[in-house]
Amino acid sequence: MECVRCDWAHRHPLEQDYHDTYWGVPVYDDLELFKMLMLECNQAGLSWTTIIKRMDSLCEAYDNFDPHILVTYDDQKVQALMQNEGIIRNRLKINAAITNAHAYFKVCEAYGSFSTYLWSFVGGTPIMNHPKTHADVPATTDISDALSKSLKKLGFKFVGSTIVYAFMQAVGMVNDHVETCAFKYTLKD
Repeated sequence: MECVRCDWAHRHPLEQDYHDTYWGVPVYDDLELFKMLMLECNQAGLSWTTIIKRMDSLCEAYDNFDPHILVTYDDQKVQALMQNEGIIRNRLKINAAITNAHAYFKVCEAYGSFSTYLWSFVGGTPIMNHPKTHADVPATTDISDALSKSLKKLGFKFVGSTIVYAFMQAVGMVNDHVETCAFKYTLKD
């Protein structure tokens, strides 16, 4: 019997695995949340499949997006990243990862943890949506607008509302598995 997944998870086997294993599963670990936000920042203007295909290379090149290490990156490291064919070689995105690592520590200082800050936007509990089809899933919401605005105010880059909403879906802050998705729809209730 074939597993019915969300429509977007049928283009590539890596998307299927990502959908089945990670997408919509709540994440509360500060470092994992930051890493996922940085992967979403890299996705800006690209397909998620592009990021999934390069995820291992991105994580290796960026020291698993550990903000403690990212804040130490210098011009030499930026140049090395610009030469790395396994990642998204966009200087603005590379610099954004470094900038965002500095902003991460501002958030932790102000809110106690990155997780506490992020999850406060949804009351600490995943929002369980019940879309009938993928067309019913929004690209942004009032909450992603508010979180995007807050992140930007704190100094984060590449955190527009669409990127933020995709991040919220990825880390389970919102669960947008469609009703016909037999594989993960059970997370909703």
